[in-house]
Amino acid sequence: MTKDTGSEMPTIKVTLRHSNNHNAIEEYARSAVQSLTKLYPAILTCHVILDHQNNDFERNKNAEITLHVPQHDFIAKESGTAYELCIDACVDALGRQLLKYKDKMH
Repeated sequence: MTKDTGSEMPTIKVTLRHSNNHNAIEEYARSAVQSLTKLYPAILTCHVILDHQNNDFERNKNAEITLHVPQHDFIAKESGTAYELCIDACVDALGRQLLKYKDKMH
């Protein structure tokens, strides 16, 4: 299941693999990614991929977030026990990457 949001800036695409109808998780991912625009307002698009692995019982939730900014892409991946924890870890990592990139560019 894939959903696009066209009204917000940046465009955020959320893909859930091996599951469906998780509106609460999708909204959580969107709001978490939206917070990154405070650090770096030039984010063009974002793609959040949430996946569930059956071969690992402890850390079976995976999140991957890809941010596209002008002339650069940022990627963060995390595995954990809950989607929310994975999303938060990815957003923290992307925040650090964006701040480092911003300092380097200015």
